[in-house]
Amino acid sequence: MNPLRLGVLAYPGCFASEVFGIPDLLAMADHIAAAHGLDRPPHEVSVVSPRRRVVASGGSAIEVSALRPVDVLIVPGFEFSPRLDLDATLANLRPEVAAIRSQAASGTAVVSICVGAFLVAETGLLDGREATTSWLFADQFARRYVNVKVRPEHLVVTDRGVTTTAAFSAMYDFALQLIREHDGSRVARSTARIALVDDARSTQTPYVDLELMPAVGREFSLGVKRWLDQNLGTRYDLSALAETFHVSTRTMLRRFGEEAGQTPLAYLQSARVRRARHLLETTDRTIAHIAADLGYTDTSTFSAIFARYTGQRPRDYRATFRRPVREADRNAARGPDLPEPGQTRFMSSSSHSRRPARPS
Repeated sequence: MNPLRLGVLAYPGCFASEVFGIPDLLAMADHIAAAHGLDRPPHEVSVVSPRRRVVASGGSAIEVSALRPVDVLIVPGFEFSPRLDLDATLANLRPEVAAIRSQAASGTAVVSICVGAFLVAETGLLDGREATTSWLFADQFARRYVNVKVRPEHLVVTDRGVTTTAAFSAMYDFALQLIREHDGSRVARSTARIALVDDARSTQTPYVDLELMPAVGREFSLGVKRWLDQNLGTRYDLSALAETFHVSTRTMLRRFGEEAGQTPLAYLQSARVRRARHLLETTDRTIAHIAADLGYTDTSTFSAIFARYTGQRPRDYRATFRRPVREADRNAARGPDLPEPGQTRFMSSSSHSRRPARPS
């Protein structure tokens, strides 16, 4: 049996951890596979580059080998700061873009990590394909590469021999998927347990922080968003909203949609979910009480909307992301000492399992 050959493409400014993260996890899997009695050669991993010298983000020098035929070429991400000139950065990486294109043409499977998807997209390989990248840069990616079908909710997307992954730690989701395909679920599960890597994730949606998202609205839509943020528990009324901003309902939908790329109702729902996430993470308030505070009279409706935006039901989300609650925070979050819906007194927080089920 021939070993699986993987090449990691190192280039100026790439994240060194993303260069070595997958090889290190695969090395662990090699030992675990041997312990399970699997008769296969270890993975053959090399760090390659069209350059003779590579300095990664943070000034770390990386020893590289010349490009060679491999079965899988991995393209790590790079430091994507707010001041980055993306056009100049990608222009300076033309040798790497050419190398990716050449490897793909020879039948090599290509994998990008995080914003390494920008490099792969520059080759044209992603045109007409589904792809993902970090949720923080997914909108910018979609605007730049209009022929790519961006799936920002996914952790790993494979479409006809080209794989893209979400941010940073999603490299481990890909590596575990690779291990599972080649060595079986038992080896993948053992590798995940030993490395303390979550092997049950299926979406990056629960990790999205809308407050960190780049602002895409202009003055009108930002004003509407501020008003909606301040009235999360108010029943949604498009006519009343339009009247508040002295426009017709048709103008409200048109202007807000042009600037924000969604309807006011969709934004309100996402804002309510954002607030619910915070309360689920930091307080012991019941789901029914949280739903009522956010304007939902039907808890099941709130749960369905929450799951649509996060990929998890509120109960499962709380079990996964719950943080310890300080007494002062608990009292402040409760407000007046009134009974919650369906209860005669406040309930104390209870323990939860780490992850009861894979998100749907």
